[in-house]
Amino acid sequence: MLVSLTSTTPDARDLGFLLHKHPDRVRSVDVGFGQAHVFYPEATQHRCTATVFVEVDPVGLARSQRRNRPGGLEPYVNDRPYVASSMLSVALARLFRTAMSGKCDARPELVELSLDLEVELPVVPVRGGSEVLRRLFEPLGYDVEAQPIALDTHFRPWGDSPYFGVRVSGRHTVRRALEHLYVLLPVLDDRKHYWIGQDEIDKLLRRGGDWVKSHPETQMISRRYLRFGGYAREALSRLADAGEDCDAVAERQEGHEQAIERPLKLSEQRLEAVADAVRGLGGGRVVDLGCGEGRLLERLVAEPAVTEVLGIDVSIAALQRAQRRLSVDELSERRRERISLQQGALTYTDPRVCGFDIATMVEVIEHVDIERLDVLAEVVFGHAVPGAVVLTTPNREYNTKFEHLSPAGLRHGDHRFEWTRSEFAAWAHSVSDRFGYSFEIDGIGPQDPDCGSPTQMAIFRR
Repeated sequence: MLVSLTSTTPDARDLGFLLHKHPDRVRSVDVGFGQAHVFYPEATQHRCTATVFVEVDPVGLARSQRRNRPGGLEPYVNDRPYVASSMLSVALARLFRTAMSGKCDARPELVELSLDLEVELPVVPVRGGSEVLRRLFEPLGYDVEAQPIALDTHFRPWGDSPYFGVRVSGRHTVRRALEHLYVLLPVLDDRKHYWIGQDEIDKLLRRGGDWVKSHPETQMISRRYLRFGGYAREALSRLADAGEDCDAVAERQEGHEQAIERPLKLSEQRLEAVADAVRGLGGGRVVDLGCGEGRLLERLVAEPAVTEVLGIDVSIAALQRAQRRLSVDELSERRRERISLQQGALTYTDPRVCGFDIATMVEVIEHVDIERLDVLAEVVFGHAVPGAVVLTTPNREYNTKFEHLSPAGLRHGDHRFEWTRSEFAAWAHSVSDRFGYSFEIDGIGPQDPDCGSPTQMAIFRR
């Protein structure tokens, strides 16, 4: 049973600090059903690989499983010692407990750093085939390569086995990549080697609560990880409750932002400017990424040139407010077919957002951790590939003009950053060069000779 984690971000040897395992040593731990070892086949500045090898004691495992079970060969003849499963999840948790807790005393600045990571799993049981594998990993921002393994190489007509050789690659923190493996390996296998109790719900929420909640396959993950319908329903309920708590906080913060900007009626100016931009681009099919409660969607639906609108937001409560604002249930069937509201996160690839003429993002990017902006750009410009993108964000230089905002303050409590005009232009240039879009930047709101406009708007064209 093997898994390898490779970093190709210089200095790649930083992986040793994050995993708390020195590349020059082999570390071994007892995992109850055998021994787990971690070692480094390579450790250079440009490529560093940590490999976990789990030696399962098949006889000891079979004897432990035979308690209170009828006789038979199944405990002795199975794939458990050889495939990536819940046993490997346990081994990862034992070996990398500190790394999965997000601690790195020697180099704390590395913990939140996203690295170019590759994960290789030579033998993975996947119930549902490669489609399930992609549905689980691709929304998390991974490129997935899956090679089916023949049932018997000497008898090709027998076809393929349910096992795959898997390689996934993406840009993540090491902590997040380990969490993905810990949760998703037993989901792929759809089995666990130990008894599932109430505490498994807490494990799922602790290791995956923030990303499982917004994953398109939340229900599949919860159902397979927890196995029992009652546990899965409780997990989904707790995830929804956590989302509602976050929504309440977000509403208060949004109210604070509106209070700051209200004298300028900036929200209305922003929405009208974006709607004008959509008209100027010719309309067509439009997806509003981070649609919130649907203020822009309300305008877009009224545009004759807009043939279809899709609103995407991570917040279920916000989408419910958008549905009420748009009076979706009261529309004629023909108009209702033009509108769709879906839950989703902008840092996960999502086939539902592909193929649109225009994507809009109104005051969205500043809510994303700056280390994750590369992932967001890849999802929007590299995966969804709309014909045009209309994007707005605050201009930090203008904050000195707001009476109730300190010079160093941000307009919204959930903003991770606010850019100056030069910082925004530099980011737009990088997106343009990386994904093949041209762009132009304009201001929204009153123009100050020194500070510019309060809102910056970029229009990207493919």
